[in-house]
Amino acid sequence: MEIVAEIREVLDAEAQLGEGALWDAERQVLWFVDIKRYRLWHYDPATGSNSIAEAPGQIGWALPAEGGLVLCGLKDGLYTFDPSNQQFSKLMAVPGEPAGNRLNDACTDPWGRVWLGSMDDSESAASGRFYVFDRGDVRPAGPSGISITNGPAVSGSGDRIYFTDTLGKKIMVADLSPSGVGEARLFADTGALFPDAYPDGPIVDAEDHLWSALYWGERLARFSPDGKLVATVKLPARDITKMALGGANLKTAYVTTATKNLEPDDFARYPGAGKLLSFDSPVAGVAPTRVKLG
Repeated sequence: MEIVAEIREVLDAEAQLGEGALWDAERQVLWFVDIKRYRLWHYDPATGSNSIAEAPGQIGWALPAEGGLVLCGLKDGLYTFDPSNQQFSKLMAVPGEPAGNRLNDACTDPWGRVWLGSMDDSESAASGRFYVFDRGDVRPAGPSGISITNGPAVSGSGDRIYFTDTLGKKIMVADLSPSGVGEARLFADTGALFPDAYPDGPIVDAEDHLWSALYWGERLARFSPDGKLVATVKLPARDITKMALGGANLKTAYVTTATKNLEPDDFARYPGAGKLLSFDSPVAGVAPTRVKLG
């Protein structure tokens, strides 16, 4: 089913690789990044104001944390960002990560742990894998041997976690609990459904359905908990990277997009490319748990 929605252009970020849309329910603002331009964006829909913090390297994601801080994943490890003074401080490297890798996407679970993925920055070697950051300790957890990881995404109750293999065009799922993560199994073969597109950032909504951005696919796709495609939303951009559900009722969808693989002639065809887009969602999201740093 194609969801017909009025797509709004919220902000022209001119993003090369917009990513990491995340609703901060406490601050009532949206965080997102432009990985290739080292930018952390902050957008306040109540006032329409926005700001940019210049990160010290490629920044893949930003997650609200305890103590008023924001935990960020950069090319060389985990950083905290302090919105009060706009300062980034390196917290730790991710042990064993190859020099050619970078951190790409992440989410929190209900216990305040961070699930994150790495990838080969040249998008070719199968050197990416997933990790969990748990109160100052980071360790491998979940699938490995992936060129471009995306997600993870965790269900609202914390019983399932989804891992995306972007170049492999598949989304996997595993059982999750406070004690750890189970073996990953196939959830959706997006290559069979969208042959020309690549699954990008995922989130889980309040009905336990998974939404996946489709890079090179002009769409968002929504899957039922058993992995069936139930809806899509067409957007005025080709390369869709991540969605967040926010606003006062968690039913405003915010979507990041990219331009880095577009040719000059493509911009007329895709007027939303590089912009932060928005539409009214038929279903609410789940407010993310704040990161527990220690």
